[in-house]
Amino acid sequence: MKLFVSQYEWVRKTRDVLFQYCESLPQEDYVKEVESFGGDSIRNLHVHVAECYQVWLGKRALKKELSLVNPIDITTVQQMRELFKQTDDIVNEFLHTYEGQWEQKVGVTYRNGESNEFTALWLFTHTLTHEFHHKGQIVKIGRQLGYIPPDTDLIEE
Repeated sequence: MKLFVSQYEWVRKTRDVLFQYCESLPQEDYVKEVESFGGDSIRNLHVHVAECYQVWLGKRALKKELSLVNPIDITTVQQMRELFKQTDDIVNEFLHTYEGQWEQKVGVTYRNGESNEFTALWLFTHTLTHEFHHKGQIVKIGRQLGYIPPDTDLIEE
């Protein structure tokens, strides 16, 4: 069994629950910047999560040339779903590239030119935990806007 492929599938299922919730919100609330969250919106946090996967796994680990999305270019949850389809492709390529090599060191270079090494396992874990951190913030913003979110923890079918 490809353990991390299965694990990422659970992440995608919980993300879908969150997307369904977001689709129930008025579009203006999906993009509304909330001062108590530093001016972030649900949309902006979603883009930030996708960007984390794209930068750490796509650009840094897989050495892909990727153009990052500006949050204002995404106005609907359907557009966000499309962004995450592209992100899923990057994650799946990463998982297949490093399958069975999770302790392999991956050299990454930051925008400022500095570099570091991380294991493939660290990179994957970092991006997953980052998504779940921001998923909690998205749910909290929804509550602040007066909406009751669904349970977005890992779910059983």
